[in-house]
Amino acid sequence: MQALTAWRRIACVFLPFAAGYYLSYVFRTINALIGGQLSSDIGLETADLGLLTSVYFLVFAAVQIPIGISLDRFGPRRIQSVLLLVAAAGAALFAVATGFLSLLIARAMLGLGVAGALMAGLKSIVLWFPKERVALLNGYMIMLGSLGAVTATAPAEYLLRWMNWRQLFEILAFATGATAILIYVVVPERIMGRSTIRNTLSSVLGDPRFWRIAPLSAACIGSAWSLQGLWASPWLTDVERFDHPRLVGQLFTMSIVLCGGAWSFGTLVHCIRQRRAGVEIIVAAIAGLFIAAQLSLILRLPLPSILPWSVIAIAGTATVVSFAAIAEYFPPELTGRANGALNVLHFGWAFVSQCGTGLILQQWPVVDGHRTVFAYQVAFGLNLVVQIAAFVWFALPWLGSFGRRMGSNPLRLPASVSDAVETFMPCEQLLVVMPANTDSEW
Repeated sequence: MQALTAWRRIACVFLPFAAGYYLSYVFRTINALIGGQLSSDIGLETADLGLLTSVYFLVFAAVQIPIGISLDRFGPRRIQSVLLLVAAAGAALFAVATGFLSLLIARAMLGLGVAGALMAGLKSIVLWFPKERVALLNGYMIMLGSLGAVTATAPAEYLLRWMNWRQLFEILAFATGATAILIYVVVPERIMGRSTIRNTLSSVLGDPRFWRIAPLSAACIGSAWSLQGLWASPWLTDVERFDHPRLVGQLFTMSIVLCGGAWSFGTLVHCIRQRRAGVEIIVAAIAGLFIAAQLSLILRLPLPSILPWSVIAIAGTATVVSFAAIAEYFPPELTGRANGALNVLHFGWAFVSQCGTGLILQQWPVVDGHRTVFAYQVAFGLNLVVQIAAFVWFALPWLGSFGRRMGSNPLRLPASVSDAVETFMPCEQLLVVMPANTDSEW
């Protein structure tokens, strides 16, 4: 194995994979900006636009497990460089597409081509960096990648003053191909030694801890991607009645918040791990805030629009926390499969949420160029029900522990402050007493 200094690992491993993830975020969110132009130029309906944007997530989800297995077997360098060439071809096809079908095929190629961007980056971090730095570097990886969402707002809007969306995709096709070549040439090869454990997907899918956290992570993160990647723009236009400059400004602000959220989550997880505490409480807190933000939109609470939408944007970077929790359950040899399995659910729900929202919205007519507030309330509300159900499922072990404690001594009053904390805050005690990777009741 070639020895690399810390700075060479950053330059030759971390940054090239971060560039690939950056491009994947550009492709994921760019339709929120150009959706109106696509609809007018190609003649797309609301449901068509929802399907076109969400097919990215469908293909993305479908190939996560095969890509995860390939990353574990062949390493991230070769897999990522090949996939990014597919993405470059998809961007080139998107630039010359003249109808819905060709756009759909191109979008699907983009989804396939960048499907391994995040997992390849996370796998490279596991392979090349110390374990105690993994969570922090994961946060930096997602922060740098989410700059792609920033690029897909005001900077892309500025470029579109000088060119059309087809020329923009030609530039993206060239940049993606160049990044593929960079990763193949610059990133060193590193093969993991043979492990004594069985590196099978069943080792991941058979673990009950995975199925406790995965539904909540998928329902919240997938919904956040769906909303920011497409439906934030129609909501702000139809419900908030933003004009185009104000819309672009809010999308830009949300993207900046997205980057800050990724860095904050990575730093927070790093600090919590140093204190030998579990990260699952962070998952619960993020989910609770995300649900509350959507509820405030649905109920039309008198809050500044940027506040709930910023929370929604931040929730999209909670993959840092989810992957950190998953990393506590499985050894490094299984990280590709574990992250891939979780990403199947993330992107699978993003597809269902994004496409389903378009189908629901189309059931209401357009009045004076806008859809009714009630249409959005129904579409967003049905999505929220799924998240609340997943949150209850995630919290069941804590709720069960609380019920058992209360049921065993229902009439006993706490004799002291510490006794009261022990009785009425079992969740906090679980975080201290029970290690995050225990099999007991999880």
